Amino acid sequence: MITRDIQVKTRARNELIDITPQVEKVVEESGIAEGICVVVVPHTTAAVTINENADPSVKADIITKLGELVPAGDRYLHLEGNADAHIKAALVGTSESILVRGGKLALGTWQGVFFCEFDGPRKRQVWVRVM
Repeated sequence: MITRDIQVKTRARNELIDITPQVEKVVEESGIAEGICVVVVPHTTAAVTINENADPSVKADIITKLGELVPAGDRYLHLEGNADAHIKAALVGTSESILVRGGKLALGTWQGVFFCEFDGPRKRQVWVRVM
């Protein structure tokens, strides 16, 4: 078993960042051929998702639609001004589990792992455990 922290620096308030190469590196370092990789985002206004990694418009569409569903500045009770970020993170989720097969992430042809920033820009962490 191996656990590593990945550092992510975001540049926008809402952003999806491809972290697939960093997660793959942890899997490679682990030496584990068959197992599971768990990716966790320990923040209440950020998330992680697996989605298409071929067409960048998919990331833009996700950000746009989440903004329409959960707009910033709506009538929220949370006084910090980032209630929308908390809700988006709750909807997307803070962890993903990915099979490891043949020493590699078992992702579909077009899939990638994305860090989802909803309250940036910030410096963030992602925890990766391979077992």
